[in-house]
Amino acid sequence: MIEFHLERSGVPTYLQLVQQVRQAVRLGVLKQGDPLPTVKEVVGTLTINPDTVLRASRQVDLEGIVEGRRGVGTFVAANLAPVPPSGEKELRNALRRWLERARAAGLDDAAIAMLFDDTLRPPVVSRVA
Repeated sequence: MIEFHLERSGVPTYLQLVQQVRQAVRLGVLKQGDPLPTVKEVVGTLTINPDTVLRASRQVDLEGIVEGRRGVGTFVAANLAPVPPSGEKELRNALRRWLERARAAGLDDAAIAMLFDDTLRPPVVSRVA
């Protein structure tokens, strides 16, 4: 079962939960039919508002990643395209080397996350004529 964690990254709490579910399914940590923790369990572990957990749950449900079964719980409904196993180890090692260089350059985890996010999703620049 997945154990959620939160970071002070500026990313809304519900999105952190959504991203963790997506990642766990994509990496095969969670497989089709696996249960997710209950709202009560997540609220107790992370000390967050139940509405936040419900919002995250609705989001991954809308994406078709999970499905709620009334009175039973929420379960993984579909497997996402996994990271290709042949290149995963090499990519992970390259990422570790990059992280070492970033930390040696003086970046902390928050700065690294912002740099990664900015690179992954460049800001949209609107040009006014």
